[in-house]
Amino acid sequence: MSDQQKTGLVERLSKIPYTGAVSDILDEIGFHNQVLPHEIQPLHPGHVVVGRALTILGAPTESEDPEMIFVPFLKMLGEVKPDDVLVNQPNDHLAAHLGELSAETAQYRGARGAVIDGGTRDTDYILKLGFPVFARYKTPVDIVGRWRLVAHNVPIVIGRVHIAPGDYILGDRDGVLVIPQSIAEEVVAKAEAVVQTENLVRKSILQGTHPLEAFRQFGRF
Repeated sequence: MSDQQKTGLVERLSKIPYTGAVSDILDEIGFHNQVLPHEIQPLHPGHVVVGRALTILGAPTESEDPEMIFVPFLKMLGEVKPDDVLVNQPNDHLAAHLGELSAETAQYRGARGAVIDGGTRDTDYILKLGFPVFARYKTPVDIVGRWRLVAHNVPIVIGRVHIAPGDYILGDRDGVLVIPQSIAEEVVAKAEAVVQTENLVRKSILQGTHPLEAFRQFGRF
């Protein structure tokens, strides 16, 4: 798939109004473990994140060496491309793994948001940026002496979800899910069809059709 096709797929996915439809489709085609832990929530309830995963793998450390703490993270930020979503498995629940300056840098370079199985800080500043961030918690605690980036654009696991670089990410108020690249085109096409069908179901019910009859007619509810 070309870069243009990938961008087009991100744009199509961004028009799907809710994660529930996509989650149902993933279940229907046999992908049952694609939703991240429900503790990962948006900083702002109205934010939606959609894009392709730039994966981050981290580990706890006691080092305060800037070469170990900052250099790998800044190299990662320097490789952010348009439509990327930073997806971080820090393997740590103590520090903030994203702050305002990192968020602003990622946003400037074209990132669409961040998803962290860990923490964030500088919340008010990030909200002012309008940069969608989904995380487990907020804390002012810095990473120095606590956490480091080990690698990026490598396979990671968050909860029961395996995430490869370039997989498609969709998150809203209900949660965050991951669509493997190999099935992304199929899933988006099916989601577009489901949205149209559910609109017909909704219209039919609001015109007085019994819910069971609407289900029998359209095959969805």
